[in-house]
Amino acid sequence: MVEKKKELLYWAQRTEEAGLCIPKGGNFSLRDRESGLILMTPSGLDRSNALPEEISVLTLAGKWIDGNKPTSEYQMHLAVYQEREEIWAIAHTHSRFATVLAVWEKPIPPIVYEVLMLGGEVPVAPYGRPGTDDLAEAVRRTLKKSDVCLLAKHGVLAGGSDCGDAFLKALYIEETASIYYHALLLGQGVEPPRLSLEEVKAWKYPELEKQKDNLT
Repeated sequence: MVEKKKELLYWAQRTEEAGLCIPKGGNFSLRDRESGLILMTPSGLDRSNALPEEISVLTLAGKWIDGNKPTSEYQMHLAVYQEREEIWAIAHTHSRFATVLAVWEKPIPPIVYEVLMLGGEVPVAPYGRPGTDDLAEAVRRTLKKSDVCLLAKHGVLAGGSDCGDAFLKALYIEETASIYYHALLLGQGVEPPRLSLEEVKAWKYPELEKQKDNLT
């Protein structure tokens, strides 16, 4: 369990260093594959000096059993794990361009191939006050068919197969949001051309065979 706590802290720190959230902003969690317990960054944690023993530990039902008091948005994390058994880690960030779009409740359309990493259009979960059942249920409904979403008036949530995967998806969301934002500026508010989901899903790595070295 200690190693899992260290892993969670590592990726939470990486997310802050990447500029996806400011100090003490956002929150992160993972589901331990052996115990099924949920490890979560605590409320108001200074990630730069955090210790593994400070990481909050909860049951899937929401019982706090170890570590510091969990983030006030713990219900949102638990709702995702309860709904999606294949999600093992969550990154919740407040990255700049994605949050601008979230303020306007504007989904990110498939305009570049990077959306393949995100499953297509990035949807927006309806507004719910942070730390409430309303937000948790809004996210639960939205993530029935997507691993990622914007949170209306709030930020970003990305679920993944592990912490690194959730981190990478959060990065891709911000990158794609920035491209979309600037495309709208360049087009003076006109929506940029979109890739069809069929086109995005049709992409595959080109055939390539490794050639044996004939040098003797």
